[in-house]
Amino acid sequence: MKITMLGAGSFGTAMSKHLADLGNDILMWTIDKEQADSINSTGRNTFCFQDTVLPDNIKCTLDMDEALSFSDYVIMAIPTQFEREVCRKVAATGKKNLHMLNLAKGIEISTGYLLHKVHEEESPDNIYSALSGPSHAEEVLIGCPTAVTLASFTKGEAENWQKILTGNNFRVYTSDDVVGLEVGGATKNIYAVAAGISKAMKLGDNALAAIACRGLAEIMRFGKKLGADPMTLSGLAGVGDLMVTCYSMHSRNFRLGLAVGSGKSFDAAAKELGQVAEGAYTVRAVVENSKKFDVEMPLAEGVYRILYGGESPELIMRELFARPLKSEDLF
Repeated sequence: MKITMLGAGSFGTAMSKHLADLGNDILMWTIDKEQADSINSTGRNTFCFQDTVLPDNIKCTLDMDEALSFSDYVIMAIPTQFEREVCRKVAATGKKNLHMLNLAKGIEISTGYLLHKVHEEESPDNIYSALSGPSHAEEVLIGCPTAVTLASFTKGEAENWQKILTGNNFRVYTSDDVVGLEVGGATKNIYAVAAGISKAMKLGDNALAAIACRGLAEIMRFGKKLGADPMTLSGLAGVGDLMVTCYSMHSRNFRLGLAVGSGKSFDAAAKELGQVAEGAYTVRAVVENSKKFDVEMPLAEGVYRILYGGESPELIMRELFARPLKSEDLF
């Protein structure tokens, strides 16, 4: 079948190759002419995975109308803070009833919205689904075994995408809990930054495990306020994604934390990374919403203070351990 991929970054490229290897024809869309020309002429993406030659059944265009005319099955692999802008471009073409699958993991800073709310506002005439779970692009690209969750509000839609995406060591589970899936995918990035800071400070494996576990408690408290099912957050889209991003050098958010924990400023660390680390943006929206919803999230607040307040990780750690004693509650 034909599938359109909006976005030609690392995950969009990895998923395009995966789908092409399954026998599908893929048309990628980008705003970068050099990137599009290179993919079309050499099969190489100038932005990422430059050593990989993409299959011949992957092409790239700069034209949104052409991209959406290619297929009604559209996958969005766009950085979270640009999702609304691209949704508006989709709506401007007049195309309706598109099957839209979102791969981004984050929360819109300007509104505090999860991404399904952005799509509801900007492209309400299309059918929305979202995918999340432990799925580093570097591993998807080379066919490493990967399991993810895909959720949709529309009956049968998740199962439809499940059949399209599953194969070659890539396994998809379905859900109807879009909110829980998006909460897990967005918030876990915050704790990956914390994990990277902890690693750089040489705090040890015990501290890293504590960050992941207490981070999960914060995610579940936050998710409950938004209407997420706790069982979703105990699965691939929650615990699974949290584990892989807190323990792997593939994680941009973990690497950002490593740089900050080594003494670099947030701005210098982000520049050195050279790619979007969604956790750095998500933490702003999460901390703001946690106060509005009266949700206790001390780890998230600590990351925010380090990144945007310039406070020292050592100070934040001392404050966390000096907090009043309590029982171990998840909610």
